[in-house]
Amino acid sequence: MTGDIHPRIASREATSHILKAFHLRASKRLGQNFLIDGAVVRGIVEAAGVVPGDRVLEIGPGIGTLTQGLAEAGADVTAVELDKKLPEVLAHTLAGYGNVRIVPGDILKVDLAELMGEAPFKVVANLPYYITTPILMELLERRLPITRLVTMVQKEVAERMTAMPGGKDYGALSVAVQYYTEPEIVLEVPPKSFLPAPEVDSVVISCRVREKPAVAAADERMFFRVVKAAFGQRRKTLANAMKGAGFQKEEIARAFEAAGLDAGRRGETLSLQEFAVLANAL
Repeated sequence: MTGDIHPRIASREATSHILKAFHLRASKRLGQNFLIDGAVVRGIVEAAGVVPGDRVLEIGPGIGTLTQGLAEAGADVTAVELDKKLPEVLAHTLAGYGNVRIVPGDILKVDLAELMGEAPFKVVANLPYYITTPILMELLERRLPITRLVTMVQKEVAERMTAMPGGKDYGALSVAVQYYTEPEIVLEVPPKSFLPAPEVDSVVISCRVREKPAVAAADERMFFRVVKAAFGQRRKTLANAMKGAGFQKEEIARAFEAAGLDAGRRGETLSLQEFAVLANAL
């Protein structure tokens, strides 16, 4: 596939030309910012470890910038796009790539098990920042055969995803992401890498999905109920926060004693292992 047949979409000139030719404007409602930096596209493809024949689910292909990089790395790409105007654009910008399938739809409503089947696949996405967390949690909680999740996210969200116990960034998102995956920030992306430039700094985060969760929770729903309670009222001690979340005083006291934990601690000081021990005691 030569550059003559498939010119780079990842440049300010090419992106501006495509937007103008199709009378498109970045939708604020959909949180659209088009990537115009070829080095970032290459960085994302490398972070995902894409090799020929890999199955990749791309969320929000836009005008095909990242899709092109994935396709040229030899991936078999299924790209789900919410914006109804864009599949027609993608049919032009990605014409000739036989390894790309465009699926119009909302990633939160598409039946991904049916769409992707049972074979392992990777997820690559330049996510709209307003909906990053719901999409990530939906993908992880469904227990799909995902091996790696590589996403462009707002820098502060990535800092929360990778935060350790005790810091202000550590919260329910940190616990959930680290329970299912091993997250790592792999690339910082300045605002000038997008058109239009967002008002926030972005990073690419790679999450290697664990074969089994980081800790052994006897009842996963109880584990996440405790985590949610802990961070729902951060200023309270964990015991008081749990009372506010509907746990009974006696069961809380028994659980803390059985877990060997101090009931006066705040939720943000507990490790994943300590949350699991407490949840198992309940």
